[in-house]
Amino acid sequence: MSSSAREDALSSMEIVEPGKTSAVDRLVDQIREMISERGLGIGDALPTERDLGEQFQTGRNTVREALQVLRAFGMVETRPKVGAVISGGHGEAIRRLFAFHNGISPDSFRDLQGFRRIIETGIGEHIILTASEADFDRLDKINTRILEAESVEAAARCDYEFHSAIVELSGNRTTLAAYHMLRSVIEEVMRLGKTERPVHAATFETHAEIVRALRARDRIAYVYLMSRHLEFGIRFVDAAPRGQPL
Repeated sequence: MSSSAREDALSSMEIVEPGKTSAVDRLVDQIREMISERGLGIGDALPTERDLGEQFQTGRNTVREALQVLRAFGMVETRPKVGAVISGGHGEAIRRLFAFHNGISPDSFRDLQGFRRIIETGIGEHIILTASEADFDRLDKINTRILEAESVEAAARCDYEFHSAIVELSGNRTTLAAYHMLRSVIEEVMRLGKTERPVHAATFETHAEIVRALRARDRIAYVYLMSRHLEFGIRFVDAAPRGQPL
């Protein structure tokens, strides 16, 4: 067995100690950072497996497993004669899953907000126990951007970034990745709500209340405020028959 083959075999047999990140997970993060730093967009090709291995000093098997993870999340797809390229298909696939014709159905809205409630209220206790004042300062800073939004679409993006930053404080990359996969449909729900009630100051103040509850380490207040916030939009869909688009 050659030295390179032996290295690949050993990398695929890596034993991960509890609390430590595997080589594959580390490489996934490194590739995602590289994509961001290089400004790669949908359809742009990634370096070859060999080039990735040399760049990040890791074995070919580890590279292949990392690319499989990125494919599973819909971030990367393989094209003939090109190799791995950045994919934009995951957002559209999920949008179609939750959408019905030209709108989001009331049932889909309830399912989506139920998913968000499980995630965003469930991580409250962890955030209260582990987050720092600097983390809360960052949430406040992100929240102020919504006051500067010049359109409904921009306000929806700012709204999403605030909630995404809260999910990020869970410290769980799988949870954050799942939340990011739903970005397009979450932003669409936020956009619909802001079209009906385009008062950005109200969203800003609601977010500020949520941050104050976190700063006070008040789990009950946080869960109540977040749940109330996520339930707000249901008034815009209750008028429509169940299973019908908005």
